[in-house]
Amino acid sequence: MGTRSCAPEVRRVRLAKAEGFLQAADDVSLLDDSGQLRDAVVTLYIHAGIAAADVICCARLGLHATGDNHAEAVALLKKAGAASHRHLATLLGLKTKAGYSHTPASNADVKKAARAAGQLVDEARAETPMGS
Repeated sequence: MGTRSCAPEVRRVRLAKAEGFLQAADDVSLLDDSGQLRDAVVTLYIHAGIAAADVICCARLGLHATGDNHAEAVALLKKAGAASHRHLATLLGLKTKAGYSHTPASNADVKKAARAAGQLVDEARAETPMGS
């Protein structure tokens, strides 16, 4: 499994990225009346969840996953004792459809991704004290 150790600065920056991706996804989703941007919205939620998972793992294990092996990233989050490992699995399960497939993300996919990313970001926020 590819992992990288992380200092408090990594947690702070990854949390800022998670929050930024989450806010961007929420904003674009609100503006997307036609549904043409659902794949982009889901992809932003996926990135929010990945960054949040890094924060959680950094806080609890002192390291986070690197590389493209999704199963290893989920397993590391589970090892960190994060009940939200299921949320990361949900998001990573949508990654191919949203980013690489000819099949567009559905409204249900957007809702599922929003819930999963929101849970992960909330958990990451709880692991990062203000000012650190």
